[in-house]
Amino acid sequence: MSVSPSVSGLSAPAHTPTQADLLAFVRRTAADAELIASLPLDPEGRTWVRLEGPGGSEAWLIGWPPGTGTGWHDHAESVGAFLTAAGELKENSLTARLPSDGWKTLELSEDFDQERRLPTGKGRAFGRHHVHEVLNESTEAHAVSVHAYYPPLPRIRRYSRSGQILRLEQVERPEDWQ
Repeated sequence: MSVSPSVSGLSAPAHTPTQADLLAFVRRTAADAELIASLPLDPEGRTWVRLEGPGGSEAWLIGWPPGTGTGWHDHAESVGAFLTAAGELKENSLTARLPSDGWKTLELSEDFDQERRLPTGKGRAFGRHHVHEVLNESTEAHAVSVHAYYPPLPRIRRYSRSGQILRLEQVERPEDWQ
């Protein structure tokens, strides 16, 4: 994995960024071919560069080697957006908001799952407590994506999934990512 210094973002709104603002930012950023091409790609693990997002948001440019993914997780109280800048990603998500705290294991009904294919130029915004996993299912090609979150990520909850059973496994905080 590689971590690089911040890269200056594009003009920031003067207000708290909305999901629409974040989606517009990731679209503009993904259209910067020079920035996308500058991301170092590692054949083994994901790489990333921190970006300056709009209105104090947290933003990242992420490289995905073939066959990699995030595992099931959420971004706690943050809203966000991401867009595939190169290659194709797949997002599996849950269609209903889960309780934010006070549980370790949930049994999901069968109609909770949603799958999205996100080829180059496609992305999405999402609200608080959005549970998903993002995957590069290609066996040959890297994918690159741009992500933005507001407020900056206070924590990420990681889950395991076996069939319809979702289990909270770990809570990460920013100090864990340094």
